[in-house]
This record gives sequence, structure tokens and C-alpha cells, in this order.
Amino acid sequence: MATKKFTLNSTPHEAEIGSATYLFEPEILGDEFLDRYERLQEANRRLNLDPANMADTDLSKVREATVAMRVFLASLMLPESAHEFARWDVVVGGKVVSSHPNPEEAGAAAAKRKGATVADAGTRYPDRVLVELMEWVVELYGGNRPPTSSSGSAPASPPPGRRGRGVSPSKASMSTRGR
Repeated sequence: MATKKFTLNSTPHEAEIGSATYLFEPEILGDEFLDRYERLQEANRRLNLDPANMADTDLSKVREATVAMRVFLASLMLPESAHEFARWDVVVGGKVVSSHPNPEEAGAAAAKRKGATVADAGTRYPDRVLVELMEWVVELYGGNRPPTSSSGSAPASPPPGRRGRGVSPSKASMSTRGR
């Protein structure tokens, strides 16, 4: 008779960003990860963002997509780390009266209190850091398979490099103004 032993990760995964360390759940069941990832994809589909044409994109949609990514990443963290990373506080008279893991819950709580406002109290990071963290957790929990429940293949990767609005140094140095 053959015996196969399986181990489970019991030590949280650590992500160091600057001087902060965020702890991620040691193990997440595949369907739980896929459910959380699907909520993120739904938010991005609803926003209808075109990564190839960000110059014409409504900036409020970009902000909303960033918040959705922060909420997704926090959903994979241990509670203390999630609270630091993504938290929205309800503030009344300059005092925090409650904290929530997403802006929707905070908004609902604020609506029940006269004079309440919602403040983004989580730690903010540049988008490039969020994207790198996102890639890491997808690899960590999703393995080598694409993070989707469909049997189809993963979509093609975007072309290498980042698209931006800046002028490339080569174009800037080749200015023909004033000639």
C-alpha cells in the first residue's frame, strides 16, 4: 500500500512594502480565491476600462478600480494587516466612530449618522506596487493556472512596458521647434 503525505501551509505569507509587513493567509481554498478574484473582475468589467487607452478614461473609474484592487488584496490578508492596508473610517465631529473593510459598508454606516463622513484610512501605495502585489498573490494562491473558473485559455498578456502619456526622451531630444 502506498502512502502520500500532504502538508498544509500554516505560516502566513509576508509581503514587505517599505517598512510595513503585511501578512497573508497561509492557505486559501481554490474556490474561495476564485470567488474573490471574480468580484474584482466584475468590478473592472462594470467600469469598462480600456488599459490600452487610458488617456480617454474617466479618472473616477481608475480610482474605483484601484479601490477594488485594494479591497481584493486585503481580503487575502490576515485581519490586522487588512485593517492597516484597506480601511474606511466613518468620522463624526472629527472622531472615528467605526471602521469598515470597503467604502460601500462605510458609506452605508455614515448614511445612518448625521454629519458623518467617510475617510480612506488605509495605507496608500503607488499603483505599480499594487500591481506587483497583485501579480504575487495571483501566483501565490492561483498557482500556474490562470485565475479563472472557465475551461478556456487565459487572455493574451498585454505588450511589454507601460503605456504612458509622457514624451519619450528620444522624441524630446529631437524637437524641431525654432528651426
